Amino acid sequence: MTIITIPKKLTKDGDLIVLPRKEYEKLLERSIPVTHLTAKEKKAVERGRKELKRGDFVTLVDLQHELRGSRSQKR
Repeated sequence: MTIITIPKKLTKDGDLIVLPRKEYEKLLERSIPVTHLTAKEKKAVERGRKELKRGDFVTLVDLQHELRGSRSQKR
């Protein structure tokens, strides 16, 4: 496999990597697949973003603390 790296001075945005199409396609196959959201999922994501913006969320530490507290109360 032949790889050519073009210096930052020529690309201005960092190194540019050139490789054969077949190698590029192999890399794409290994990458995380792109999924398309349904309208319902898009609304849920937007609702979640709004909740985060408002500060309406529970951190993992808080959740763990709550779960530990509820377990010890049952005993």
